[in-house]
Amino acid sequence: MGRSQAWTHQVSLLKRLFKWLLGITLIGVVLLAGPIVYVETMCRGEAGEDAYQSILPQEHHRLEARTFMTYPEWHIVHAYDDYAQIISTGDPHDYRFLPSIAGYWSSLCELTKTAASHGGVDGSTKQLVYVIGASFSFELALKAAYEETFGRVATLIRGDARTPLDDLSAAQATDYAKFLQQVPWYKWDFIADKAALNKSATGALRDRERRFALGLEYGAKASYAGVIASAVESTGQDQLTLRMIVTGIAPEQLAEIADVQVIESRPEGVEIETPRYRKLTHMMAEMAALGVRFVEIAGNDDILLTALSNQPSHPKAVFSFARQGYGDYRHLVPLKVAELSEVLTNMEDAGLSLEHIHDY
Repeated sequence: MGRSQAWTHQVSLLKRLFKWLLGITLIGVVLLAGPIVYVETMCRGEAGEDAYQSILPQEHHRLEARTFMTYPEWHIVHAYDDYAQIISTGDPHDYRFLPSIAGYWSSLCELTKTAASHGGVDGSTKQLVYVIGASFSFELALKAAYEETFGRVATLIRGDARTPLDDLSAAQATDYAKFLQQVPWYKWDFIADKAALNKSATGALRDRERRFALGLEYGAKASYAGVIASAVESTGQDQLTLRMIVTGIAPEQLAEIADVQVIESRPEGVEIETPRYRKLTHMMAEMAALGVRFVEIAGNDDILLTALSNQPSHPKAVFSFARQGYGDYRHLVPLKVAELSEVLTNMEDAGLSLEHIHDY
């Protein structure tokens, strides 16, 4: 083969490689963009505004539709918890990655429909749930591709006996899932996890494979976390507290509840300030048990909670699905703020257990 022919052959190979890479990229873009396009075009509820007249001043209002749009982030938190539960006794390929991805977009679709009658989803929130949904889908798709192939082969060679890094990675996954209940993911120390893998690895093939695969994952997440942390620092973090109006007990008793700050007494009830996120769920359950009745939260009269049960459906849920690793079901239930205390105190009788109250 002459020099000219060799050059032509190389160019032809490069063209075919470029077309192959371009095709793979386009397929990836379609797979990631497809769910977004579907939600944007097919998940439209009946638009409307809530006629409720709020008590709190405007500066303490949060958009009511955001109670529904906080769930997608928690779907990811719950997915990590399910994954940790699965690998505590099993292997990563036992986790059903694709149903977890489908659960994100299916629940987002139903919640988007529900949010339409509560003022609709604002642009910044919509962008957020799409971006984190695409990132979540991409991450789990990559993990599925690896764990169902190379990871599964490594476990077959390993046999039934778990290696030190099987147990260590399971413990790391459990700690990470707990961490996410209250703290943003990008504050987790992935570098420390990677160092722990290197320290505890043995010469066993499975340990070498886990150290390589998880080391790459932790390193990539550490780099991405740094970018996100810098972006958040430049734009400012979301508020960590909210205001609500409650009745049922005296202000003095409210002040004795940890992390509750009494602001003032109003004709409609007592205005208080509380933490948000996971702490709020535990706090509101405690308050309901003490006889507190919720009148308004962040200027709103509707709220979303998730509850668990042994039944595959719930009559008031907008979406229900099975949890992996637990053998029960999660229900996404919207309700009026004024009904919240009664629902919380009667959950056990209704065969439910409270998982999370979604603020705004």
